[in-house]
Amino acid sequence: MFNHLKEDISIVFDRDPAARTHFEILTTYPGVHALIMHRFSHWLWQARFYWLGRAFSHVGRFLTGIEIHPGATIGNRVFIDHGMGVVIGETAVIGDDCTLYHGVTLGGTSWNKGKRHPTLEQGVVIGAGAKVLGPITIGKNAKIGSNAVVVKDVPENATAVGIPARILEEEKAKKRDETAQKIGFSAYAIGDENNDPITKAIHSLLDHASKQDAELVLLKAQLAKIDDTKADAELAEAFASKKH
Repeated sequence: MFNHLKEDISIVFDRDPAARTHFEILTTYPGVHALIMHRFSHWLWQARFYWLGRAFSHVGRFLTGIEIHPGATIGNRVFIDHGMGVVIGETAVIGDDCTLYHGVTLGGTSWNKGKRHPTLEQGVVIGAGAKVLGPITIGKNAKIGSNAVVVKDVPENATAVGIPARILEEEKAKKRDETAQKIGFSAYAIGDENNDPITKAIHSLLDHASKQDAELVLLKAQLAKIDDTKADAELAEAFASKKH
């Protein structure tokens, strides 16, 4: 319990530049208070003191504005920033080093018993107001944008945004920017979330240009190999003729 408390306090300094002292964190951070109270209510829940666990978590909700079911499993160095309105369901699992902002819901989509809440793997960050619903898995180091509604698995290191949430194609976006810079074009204020048909057409052209660039590089490499082979053959033929 005390090791958890030490980690819960120390991790705040890494993720909140406003934090100044251990005393300030221990006395004024509701996210830290909620986690401390959850550790105890979870212990009661595992010891089958179900009513006491629920009652203690209810007190924590009243004091902090953060509702964590005592059955939820929370790892080490988890940080709930601000915290007001956070709801974490009974079968939710939160891995080590995750960060949740205010208004986040880890909720269920079914009234059936069993696993019905999300699993967050290590290092997940969930933005303010996001809703992660159902027995889905959010992969390691994934990021969920503010106010996103996530109902499907999110792979490792991915970023999900929107309603319903979709995975941002960061690699493709990076290639578009590189191609745009090469041709002297900058799609100012245009993002992946923009549904404007002209924007889509520009993105399509940039994707096509990027693909052509890759094909040209491959073609040049193949031509260089052919030239080298031809030069070697001509050299060998010249040596053979001199011997004769």
